[in-house]
Amino acid sequence: MASVVFLGTPTAAVPTLELLEDTHDVGLVITQPDRPKGRSGKPTPPPVKEFAVARGLHIEQPTNRGELAEAIQASVPFDVGVVVAYGRILRPEVLRAPAHGLLNVHFSLLPRWRGAAPVARALMAGDPMTGVTIMKLDQGLDTGPVLTAQAIDIPENDHAGALTERLAGMGARLLVDALPRYLSGELQPLPQSDEGVTYAEKIGGEDRPIPADADTASVVARVRALAPSPAATLVIDDEPHKVYEARPTDDPVEPGTWVAIGGRPIVGFRDGAVELINLQPPGRNPQSGTDWVNGRHSDRGLVS
Repeated sequence: MASVVFLGTPTAAVPTLELLEDTHDVGLVITQPDRPKGRSGKPTPPPVKEFAVARGLHIEQPTNRGELAEAIQASVPFDVGVVVAYGRILRPEVLRAPAHGLLNVHFSLLPRWRGAAPVARALMAGDPMTGVTIMKLDQGLDTGPVLTAQAIDIPENDHAGALTERLAGMGARLLVDALPRYLSGELQPLPQSDEGVTYAEKIGGEDRPIPADADTASVVARVRALAPSPAATLVIDDEPHKVYEARPTDDPVEPGTWVAIGGRPIVGFRDGAVELINLQPPGRNPQSGTDWVNGRHSDRGLVS
């Protein structure tokens, strides 16, 4: 049974940690520090910490790269490190610490979408396919050699949350299947191709607004890419609304306006119209488009 140090933070990292804990000796779990959350600002543990506490695993939460290196060095010797969405750049001394290096579960088909937000960027770009890659980390940005990968089609209605959940489960199984063969030398990592490289920049505030003059395909892609969080935004009647679900429609609506048709909010864009299926007005809870229309004082208005 291999000795493993696990590094990860969000919900998407938990399936891999769970399968590793069931099949290997996870001697240390490293995750990000607790962060303030919600209106109270109360520090909240990341999902990986919550799981590790429930399983009685040893946890460290370094606040900087120096503390991270110390935590890793204190665990030497161990066979291999596994990283899933940890959220911090790893120093060379960390990469060298395990006998067999650190393996990363990355939610794209490398070399496409190297970087911080591969799922969101794949959806925003309208990719029909994505997948999971198991790679050995090096000092580059997701440039290390690949052990194995698995592709899946992206369902038409999947948003980033649902797709990430699917990839997280698939990645966990792929990693646990590959790990024994990698440690025995049966599975050798191969260099990535230099063709088809793209970069998945971290999602920022500038990615959220839906331009009023956008085309319908890019509107729906942006909504899917940013749902359920942080969510795309659309200014309706001078108020910014979060949009969680939308779909194209053949209803004729003038660009830059919204109209209630059959109790549904339909927004006109450059090349057609989009129905807002689920949205959230400022200061309110998420609601269906029909409920939103029922709460308005008008059946039409402007978007900007």
